[in-house]
Amino acid sequence: MYGFTVNTAGDFNAALVRVTEALKQEGFGVLTEIDVAATLKAKLGIDKRPYRILGACNPKLANQALEAEPDIGLLLPCNVVVREDDDGKIVVGFMDPVSVLGLVERKDLEVLGSEVRAKLQRVADALRA
Repeated sequence: MYGFTVNTAGDFNAALVRVTEALKQEGFGVLTEIDVAATLKAKLGIDKRPYRILGACNPKLANQALEAEPDIGLLLPCNVVVREDDDGKIVVGFMDPVSVLGLVERKDLEVLGSEVRAKLQRVADALRA
């Protein structure tokens, strides 16, 4: 699998705040935020439920990865998706860094991926509805 998800309580905007705060508690900042629904509406005239892609980064761990493999930036940052399902439930999805960093096939990066996954799993646990 390339990711894992968790359902969270509250409305979409409240969930975005909770996700950002939970990431912060684990040392991540949100570098980018892509409003997929707004982009599809503006570019294609398609109405979609709220859907955001957050580019989360833990600077210390990102630096370790970059020191080990300069081109690892192709696989960074860790994407976190916050979306609203058709039934109104809020789902938060996390990229699995073990799967992604495993593409490089280096043991040191697999260990780093496990550390990042553990942090993201704690974020997911904090958000669990």
